[in-house]
Amino acid sequence: MDVTPETTAGHGAASITLERIRKRYPDGTEAVRELSLDVKAGELVVLIGPSGCGKSTVLRMINRLIEPTDGRILLGDDDVTRVDPVALRRRIGYVIQNVGLFPHQTVAANVATVPGLLGWSRDRTRDRVGELLELVGLDPAQFGKRYPHELSGGQRQRVGVARALAADPVVLLMDEPFSAVDPIVRTRLQEEFLRLQAEVRKTIVLVTHDLDEAVRLGDRIAVLSEGGVLEQYDTPAALLGSPASAFVREFVGADRGIRRLAVTPVTHAVLEPLPADEGAGLPTLALGGSAYEALGALLTSGAEQAVVTEEGRPVGLLTRARVLTLGAVD
Repeated sequence: MDVTPETTAGHGAASITLERIRKRYPDGTEAVRELSLDVKAGELVVLIGPSGCGKSTVLRMINRLIEPTDGRILLGDDDVTRVDPVALRRRIGYVIQNVGLFPHQTVAANVATVPGLLGWSRDRTRDRVGELLELVGLDPAQFGKRYPHELSGGQRQRVGVARALAADPVVLLMDEPFSAVDPIVRTRLQEEFLRLQAEVRKTIVLVTHDLDEAVRLGDRIAVLSEGGVLEQYDTPAALLGSPASAFVREFVGADRGIRRLAVTPVTHAVLEPLPADEGAGLPTLALGGSAYEALGALLTSGAEQAVVTEEGRPVGLLTRARVLTLGAVD
C-alpha cells in the first residue's frame, strides 16, 4: 500500500471490509463490540444510530485516527491496520461536519493540500483543482482565490468535498457532512452530492443522525445500537418495510411507510395495461419516479389512476391503490 505520485490517481473505488472490529478504552468502555460489515466498491453506505452508538468511532477506525483494539479492516485486499497510517490517509478522503478548511489558505490551496503532500507538479495540481471545483459547482476563476471566511457554509462544504477528492481516493469517509447548514441548503447539497456520486462512483461511508438523509443518500444503511452493535444492514426500502428488531422499528419511526414511498421507484412491475381508449384527462407520471411523488400527483389531481410514460411514450396505468401497497410496512 505504498502511495506515490504515480499511483494515487485513477484508483477508482475499493471495497471496505470490517472483520469483528472492536474498540475498548483503558477505562473499560466498549465503544464498538465486534462489528463486521462489508461495503462494496462504489457503494454509499450510511451509518446511523442514537448518540453514543459508535458510528463516528467506526469511521475513524477505518482511517486509523482511532486505532482498533481488535479485528481487521480491509481496504480492498489490504489490511489497513498493518500499514503506515499517514500513507493510508492519503488514499482516503475525509469530510467532517465543520469542514476543517485552513483559514489562512485560499480555496485553491486548500483543495491542493494532498496533491502537494504527494509531490504532484504545479501544472497537474492546478488542473486537478480547477476540475474538482467545477465538479462541485464552484467556478474556479470566481472562488479559487477566495478564503474560507468569504464563503457561505454550503460553499465551504463543497470545498471540503473537493479537497477530499483531490488525489482521487479509493474511499471517501464523511462524518455528519451536511448537518452544520440550514435545511434548505442541506437539501441542495444532498442533491449535488447524489449527482457527484453518480459521476465519480466512490466507495463512501457516511455518518449521520438524520434518518431522512440516510434514506435519501444511502445504497445501504447500517443501523447501530449502543456499543456499535449492528441491528440491521439493508437497503432503505427493506429497512423501512421490514425492520429486523423492535429497536430498528422504534428507531425508524411510525411514519416509515411514507419514507419508504420516497425510496421506492415506479417500475413496469407495478403498472396495469393501458387500454387504447383510456388515459385522456389523467395525470401523467414518469417511469422511475418515486412512489411518493406518484401518490402526491394522484392526491393533488383527485384521480384514482395515472398514466405512466417512458421517454414520453405511455407504458401503463398506475392506480392509487397500487401505490399505497408500495408503502406497506411490517
